Amino acid sequence: MNAPNVASQATMSDQRADTDAYVPSFELTKGQAAPIASNGGISYMTFDKNGDAGTAVAMQDAFRLMEQGEGQAVIDMIENAPPGPIETKWGKGFRTYDECMDYIRESNIEAPEGGVALPLRYTVHEQPSYSIVSSNSFWRDPSREEDAKKVRIEERDIGRRCLYFPQVLRDARRMEEYYSGLSPTSAECMDRLGVSLAHLDSKCGNFYDSEEVERVFYPEIEQLLLDFFPGATDALVYNHDVFNKDYEGDRREDQDNKNPGVNLGYANLVHNDLNDNSGRVRCRELLTKNLRNFGRTQHYTQEEADAKMSRRFMSINLAKPMETVEQFPFVLCAWPSFADQAYINNYRIYDDRVGETTRFTYRPDHEWYWFPQQKSTEVSMLKCYDSITDGSVSRWSFHSACVDPTAPEDARCRKNVVVRSFVFF
Repeated sequence: MNAPNVASQATMSDQRADTDAYVPSFELTKGQAAPIASNGGISYMTFDKNGDAGTAVAMQDAFRLMEQGEGQAVIDMIENAPPGPIETKWGKGFRTYDECMDYIRESNIEAPEGGVALPLRYTVHEQPSYSIVSSNSFWRDPSREEDAKKVRIEERDIGRRCLYFPQVLRDARRMEEYYSGLSPTSAECMDRLGVSLAHLDSKCGNFYDSEEVERVFYPEIEQLLLDFFPGATDALVYNHDVFNKDYEGDRREDQDNKNPGVNLGYANLVHNDLNDNSGRVRCRELLTKNLRNFGRTQHYTQEEADAKMSRRFMSINLAKPMETVEQFPFVLCAWPSFADQAYINNYRIYDDRVGETTRFTYRPDHEWYWFPQQKSTEVSMLKCYDSITDGSVSRWSFHSACVDPTAPEDARCRKNVVVRSFVFF
């Protein structure tokens, strides 16, 4: 599927006049290809009706896309291909991690000191996708039981449209070996590459206690961000996730009580959490509505939020292990290696908002980094959005989890907490 034409600003203005909803104007980074997205890439806030944030139109588009059958064609291509590597327009892809790992060994793909060559999982479906979040009332509507079956199949099939590709991960602690004079612990590294490293000896004693995390860890991270970025005037940590495959306690999520639960799995698909639209929409709904805000309550009027967002702001995710990471490390890709690449939208439909995340197709020269044996005092940082669009700084990084082939068989799975934040200048 080809990337659609970007909607004109005139069209945006006409649509904005019919709603009180905040509709971000469409922006692309200088030199970036238009996204592979629905409705020319404009935000679903454009289609707000009676305060639904465009969710009704998003739901219609989701079912229309399922009925077209293009996704099944990709699955058929993968499943009907002969054994061995699958030739794609991006390079050789593999159905399984082990097949790709065998190819890496047979091809003698080597990594620099501190690095590792391993399979990473990318989508091979150049078309937008949709998911309906578990809290959506759709799942509790008995009249939509048949529709729910279709959605479950579609969401399962998203993973069937992915392949493993070989990549080399560099040790991010050795950044100065690759970029002379660039420290991984600097704001400059974040500006240039969209990734960096910080250090924190947290006073939080129990990361499975969401109240303690919000009371102790959130302020620690906000202060870390203010200290890390020169010129930052405010930092807001607004939610977090906990990851532990082996956790035996109560995993249940409770959004009403600001408890994210404990994640069983690790997101081993190349993606980013925000994009041109959702970076701004998410920021403004936090400032003016406190929508799904686990952090400090915000009290901005629409005018005050507009003024705050008229200056530079960015979204940073920060990941801190509870213990040294032995398996399922968190890995990050540097901005310059995909700055001109089109992202592929994934729409997450809530009852009151449509989130936008992104996926990417494979490039052999994607510049990947990791922090081998990441310690509990090391905080890996990745950019999910930056309001500067002129190409002078990174807009975002994309990231994934992966299996470390160098880890012993009895290596413990990653236990960490990931917080999401906005930083204002």
